Amino acid sequence: MNPKIGILGAGQLARMMALSGYPLGFEFVFYDPTPDACAGQVGELMTADYHNEVALEEFCQKVDIVTLDFENVPVDTLRFVQKKKPVFPSPEVLEIAQDRLLEKQFCHTYQIPTTDFETINSLSELKFAAKKFDYDAILKTRRMGYDGKGQYRINGPESINQVPENLFEQDLILEKRVPFEREVSVIVARNGLGEVTTWPLCENKHKEGILTTTIVPAKASDLDEQTVDYAKQLAEALNYVGVLVIEFFQTQDAVFVNEMAPRVHNSGHWSIEGSYTSQFENHLRAGLNLPLGSTGMAGMAAMLNWIGAFPEGILSINEEHLYWHIYGKEPRPGRKIGHTTLLAATPQELHDKIVNLVKKLGVQF
Repeated sequence: MNPKIGILGAGQLARMMALSGYPLGFEFVFYDPTPDACAGQVGELMTADYHNEVALEEFCQKVDIVTLDFENVPVDTLRFVQKKKPVFPSPEVLEIAQDRLLEKQFCHTYQIPTTDFETINSLSELKFAAKKFDYDAILKTRRMGYDGKGQYRINGPESINQVPENLFEQDLILEKRVPFEREVSVIVARNGLGEVTTWPLCENKHKEGILTTTIVPAKASDLDEQTVDYAKQLAEALNYVGVLVIEFFQTQDAVFVNEMAPRVHNSGHWSIEGSYTSQFENHLRAGLNLPLGSTGMAGMAAMLNWIGAFPEGILSINEEHLYWHIYGKEPRPGRKIGHTTLLAATPQELHDKIVNLVKKLGVQF
């Protein structure tokens, strides 16, 4: 009997999980409070609040195993579902990953470095900590922030005055800025039998807190082996099942955990065409305790995010090893609505392909 997989959250990540699972004979049911969630275009969508236990009970009856589309699903929801059906990742992992403070404390338990930080509960605490960090820090909400949301750059005493007063109603953390040379991510897959694999290191570029470009494999650095080792250590320590992505800052001579994502991740979208096994397929394989597929790749890949709207005439550009992914989401500012993957044999060829594509589309990256 083919497994029926339930996904809490029905955005583009759930959509791409399903599209990778259908060729393997898997079936899917999505659960999301939003009736027009884009995964509903490719499978059954249940629309209900995450705290609706009657709807969650019905959802559980329809599926064999449950996973997540994003990390802000309430932990209590996952605990309720876990009483009915196996879930991956676990509620304990989700609780850590939802809170920037718990995440950093967990890293430190295993001697894995993060940026310096201070918890913030008041304006006076912010002023004291900002001075301690020489006014070179970022104030963040401990929970619910993503794509740069809930973040405020602190670069002088006057910038503190720009922080909304009502922000202090939430738990906050002030992180000292790291003078990093680049941000990289490690995509780890681990199944319940302890089998672990990683994809080649990804190098990421952001604009206004949102990922715009990922290049794989990243240009080699002496820090890469340590970076990947830290990610594997965290996956083992969490007894993780599924795909886990750790974002790191690499400086000239050190590496720091930025944050972790307990799910498939934007920086791994290139793997659909660029790797022998995509992050989406291996996430499902891991949850079902199947052998993990090869994470090797032939040549190089680049992933370009489309945010807010697509340029005109995207489908009129038809080149070798150029792939379009349109998520079926209504365009709006700051919203990820699709991505493009480019494959090439060499770094120069990949660079030329990116330059030619953005020139044809009349955009900037």
